[in-house]
Amino acid sequence: MTKFRPCIDLHSGVVKQIVGGTLSNDPAALHTNFVAEMAPAEYARLYHDNGLIGGHIIKLGAGNDDAALSAVAAWPDAMHVGGGINDANAEQWIVAGAEKVIVTSFLFPDASFSLERLRSVSQSVGRHRLVVDLSCRRRDNRWVVAMNKWQTLTDMEVTQDSISLISQFCSEFLIHAADVEGLCNGIDEDLVQKLGEWVSIPTTYAGGAKHIDDLDLVNTLSHGKVDLTYGSALDIFGGTQVKFDQLVEWNRKSS
Repeated sequence: MTKFRPCIDLHSGVVKQIVGGTLSNDPAALHTNFVAEMAPAEYARLYHDNGLIGGHIIKLGAGNDDAALSAVAAWPDAMHVGGGINDANAEQWIVAGAEKVIVTSFLFPDASFSLERLRSVSQSVGRHRLVVDLSCRRRDNRWVVAMNKWQTLTDMEVTQDSISLISQFCSEFLIHAADVEGLCNGIDEDLVQKLGEWVSIPTTYAGGAKHIDDLDLVNTLSHGKVDLTYGSALDIFGGTQVKFDQLVEWNRKSS
């Protein structure tokens, strides 16, 4: 059964909602939907109080370590941390209180997939502690894994074969559909359906969710194998289309 998974996206040490496709090294190009007044730790406590496990904390660029640490400390052994994770620092985040670490760009030196690096980071924390982020951009009827704030396309496509290979070394996937991230114009239904066919381990999809009914849609398309996260549409992130309490109630009823 599809569940709601919470998130804390950090940019310059603050919780924000950003249009994913505008992330780059050019600050002028950045399109921000929401800047929180609440501290990251307050969001973590909100998720704790409502029993929302398995949420992800994503560090979008530099200057976010302290904010991420504060959120992890607010709810130890319950949230996943990503952004700049590699085989040298992954264990530090587990020790700091992250339930799991999320790895992306480290796996793609020079935008080319490295099985050796995947093995290394998996061994550093254990398969059960590792989430692989295969966030991607759509190119025709293909989904190409993107890195460096989703601006650089790698040599890997999200396919049955790549999913099967990487599943041997991690316990979960996190997959943002970067082209629709932050737009609140609907999910990438084709991608969600394919993920439902391909994945054999817990998987969270992010990008474009705009209505409480999207949970039911993802549940149907993926046969209950893919979870869903909400961002800019959600009231706790300044949105008007989805209420946080609705998502909490969905999870309660589907337990």
